[in-house]
Amino acid sequence: MSNKKRVILIVLDSVGAGEMPDSEEFGDKGANTIGNIAQSIGGLNLPNLQKMGLGNILYIKGVAPNPDSLASYGKMMEASKNKDTMTGHWEIMGLITKQHFPVFPDGFPEEILEDFFKATGVHKILGNKAASGTVIIQELGEEHIKTGFPIVYTSGDSVFQIAAHEYIIYVDELYKMCEATRKVCDKYNIGRVIARPFIGKNGNFKRTFRRKDFPMKPPYETVLDILKAKGFPVIGIGKIGDIFAEQGLTKIIHTKNNKEGIKTLINELSITENGLIFINLVDFDMLYGHRRDIKGYANALEIFDNEFSLLLQHLEHNDILIITADHGCDPTHHGTDHTREHVPLLVYSKLMHPVNLGIRRSFSDIGVSILELFEIEHKFPGKSFF
Repeated sequence: MSNKKRVILIVLDSVGAGEMPDSEEFGDKGANTIGNIAQSIGGLNLPNLQKMGLGNILYIKGVAPNPDSLASYGKMMEASKNKDTMTGHWEIMGLITKQHFPVFPDGFPEEILEDFFKATGVHKILGNKAASGTVIIQELGEEHIKTGFPIVYTSGDSVFQIAAHEYIIYVDELYKMCEATRKVCDKYNIGRVIARPFIGKNGNFKRTFRRKDFPMKPPYETVLDILKAKGFPVIGIGKIGDIFAEQGLTKIIHTKNNKEGIKTLINELSITENGLIFINLVDFDMLYGHRRDIKGYANALEIFDNEFSLLLQHLEHNDILIITADHGCDPTHHGTDHTREHVPLLVYSKLMHPVNLGIRRSFSDIGVSILELFEIEHKFPGKSFF
């Protein structure tokens, strides 16, 4: 098989495909992001993904099974014992995380906060609880403006988030605070530190697009590192650079939303002739899943389906397109956190005959399949579906 080929990997952030066998351990029994959304609104209209075979993976009201699907189809289980963005993406790239990253449903303990104060020079904070990011800035934004104290909060993920008004704590200052906090979080094995700048006044606050993630570095090399070492272009679009701490990538492009992400991807297809183009589309999770906006999530899926037809027009004859997700975030479910679910798997190429890929035992099947396509030997877990 020739090494002159291109893989396009699209992660639909949080578009889960039904509860995992161990979902009850995570409090997620009955979660089914795409299935429950479709049921709640009376059916989804996803004609292009239906042609690909999305309806063959699970029951989705409005998206019928297609016996003549254009893509191979299946779904994947997560072998890692987490349900967050970082773990999901790492596993896709061959790194299975055995340990749980710590979460803090009752806020950060004194030990961590004391280390935070010492590292940053901050003397007092607001918040220190698990909360929705959009809600907590409305709740504490005015007090933050009056006192200058940063808002510290977490979620159902292993994250240390710091929110600050851009005119109270300048963005560069917030980033420096987060860099110092990253060193503290390395000590406690906390997955990500996130800077959350916002603007506004009089209780009407809005987060800006200058969010920045400071993730834990992958503890071992990933498929991205191998591809880069072998001389292949490895392009990360959207959150990919943040998720992998910029490791294993030859080019990083940050985008603000799904629309810009798809536009950037199409542009990159006209530039990059070989290697891997890896994109995360975050709006599903960030704007709709966590906010439990069922109609907004459904609309975002239908917009993607429409833009997907344009993307297909830019694929070359020997391109391999892989569509999947990193976890669930069922907006019909309780709470505001991610949900422990299977993720969909669609693999399309004009050169390949579509088949049923079944239920894969690990997300890492994607990473090892990519390495096989590029004829690279490896020792990663997972089983190639090629």
